[in-house]
This record gives sequence, structure tokens and C-alpha cells, in this order.
Amino acid sequence: MSTTTSTSTTPSTTGTDRADRADRDNRADHVAIEPSILYFGTPVVLLSTENDDGSANLAPISSAWALGSTIVLGLGAEGQTAYNLARRPQIVINVPGPHLWRRIESLAGVTGRFPVPESKPAGMRYEPDKFGVSGFTSQESEVVIPPRVAECGLQFEAAVARALPDVTEDFLIVEAHVLKVHADPAIVIPGTNHVEPAAWSPLIYNFRHYFGLGGELGHTWRSQTPRGAASQDSHTR
Repeated sequence: MSTTTSTSTTPSTTGTDRADRADRDNRADHVAIEPSILYFGTPVVLLSTENDDGSANLAPISSAWALGSTIVLGLGAEGQTAYNLARRPQIVINVPGPHLWRRIESLAGVTGRFPVPESKPAGMRYEPDKFGVSGFTSQESEVVIPPRVAECGLQFEAAVARALPDVTEDFLIVEAHVLKVHADPAIVIPGTNHVEPAAWSPLIYNFRHYFGLGGELGHTWRSQTPRGAASQDSHTR
């Protein structure tokens, strides 16, 4: 007499199954929001351009990224930078470190455009001397007319190859071809053309708050989420 043993089995769980389950679990923890801004954490850069009278305009932006030797910039269509580039398509893209955030913030509420465009946030005021109001030092460029910012660890002299309005026509998307790169020797690997990442930290703009590659440093005047010591510090120093 033979005995048959019945063995029940369960389907094996694959890595894909586990990943799908994890994705479903994660989605269940998310909520749909409608933030007023989408600045999810990008470097701050200072744009130097030439004004009609030969003076320099200096403007901070947080929409910049590199593709090969091109740096793509997003800026307001009615600002002084856009005005200058339409007439004189040369620019210096200066990249500050975190320690310069207060000087950057001193430029956040001023514009070189007169009269102040209605599209600018309430409270913006006209300021023709951007270097003076911020305390930055003008440094002569080598291949373009606009000056560099001496305090910035990286400086890109560039020529605008193309500038087009975005889909809303409120902003200008600028493609700047980099002609020459200048770097603080302290962040360059000796004997090479390479930046030492461990020695370099850009200033990051994260939902209108300033960060380095570490803890929060302060917040911009337009922040909707000021808090605690960082909030007080940004206005008292």
C-alpha cells in the first residue's frame, strides 16, 4: 500500500514583486499638494551682465544647470538681466559658496530695472549699484565684458547662444556657451583641471531657504516658512 503525501506550495516572491509592493506602500504615504514654488533644491548663481551705461548688473537666480559646455539658465523675462542679454549677449555665471548667502540675500529684494516691473514681487525696489549694495568685489573678465565676482569659487565667462521664452512667456530660457572657467585654487586638484568635490560646496536654494551641503543656513525674504533661530539670524546679522 502506497502513501501519497500532498505538499502545498506558495508562489515565490520575486525582487520585482517586493519592489512593486514597496512602491505601493510609499505611494500610500504621499499626499497631493499644490506648492506655490517648485524650487526643490538647486544651486544659486550670480549673473553678471552689462547695462546700457557700461556699468554691471548683478542678479541671483536659482534655475541653472549644465549640459556639456552649455549652462542653461531660467530668469524673469522682464528683469534687467533679460533686457541686457537681448542687447549684449555676454554673461558671467558666478557660483557662490554657502558662506556668501547673506550677500546673495541682500540682492534678492532689489532689481536693476527701472521702473520696477509690475511682475516683480511686492516690496522689490530699484538699485543700480548691485556690487555696492551686496559688498561683492568686481573682477575684470578675460574674454567677455561683464565682470566676474571675485568672492565666488567658480566663474564661467559665457556667450548667449540662444534665448527663448518659456511656455508661459513669463520667463526666459537662456543657453549660455561657456568660453572660460575660473576656479579658486583651493578647490582645484593640484596639477589638474579638476575641481575637488570634497573641497567645493555650492550654495543651494531649497524651497526659498539657503543650504550648503549640510544644515540650513537661513531663508530668503520671500520664504513662506521662516522658523526659529534661522529665521531670526537671517535678519539680525
